[in-house]
Amino acid sequence: MNAIKTAVAAVTAAASLAAFSPAEAATSTANLNVTANVGGACSIGSGIGGGTLNFGTYDPVIVNSALGIDLFGTGALSVQCTLLGTAVITLGQGLYPSSGSTDAAPLRRMRNTASADYLAYSLYQDVTRLIVWGNTAGTGLPFLGTGLPVPVLVYGTVPRGQNVPSGTYNDTVVATITF
Repeated sequence: MNAIKTAVAAVTAAASLAAFSPAEAATSTANLNVTANVGGACSIGSGIGGGTLNFGTYDPVIVNSALGIDLFGTGALSVQCTLLGTAVITLGQGLYPSSGSTDAAPLRRMRNTASADYLAYSLYQDVTRLIVWGNTAGTGLPFLGTGLPVPVLVYGTVPRGQNVPSGTYNDTVVATITF
């Protein structure tokens, strides 16, 4: 008899569970807020050719004489900024600026490695060499980030008509990115 009572109790319990519908279940909800901050970041480094703008050979006697032509060169920097991040790239005056040089109007010079002679040159933001590249926010190159490394070209000119001795001339210009 106990077995029958136990069986009936089990069937009754199962029937009551089956009769309980989801409509009778209670629910409650809450929101989970999820956030993240993406920081703006930029990096600048040597580009194609190891960050060198090599003008090649300057010929003060014929090709680059006062009656000749200017010597052109192009170098590159590698710049990477956060997608749609804004920045300004500036170029310093170099190690050997000429008297009267300023960050806004740099008068750059390369120095002969064997003497105290100098060879003047200019750096530009554009291939037409009309926009001098300086070391201020107003004379720097505006940059909009793509999230990927981008080559940024630097255009240079060594003006014709400089009477200088033969030798190797060089300078170092600091490139800075402000974001």
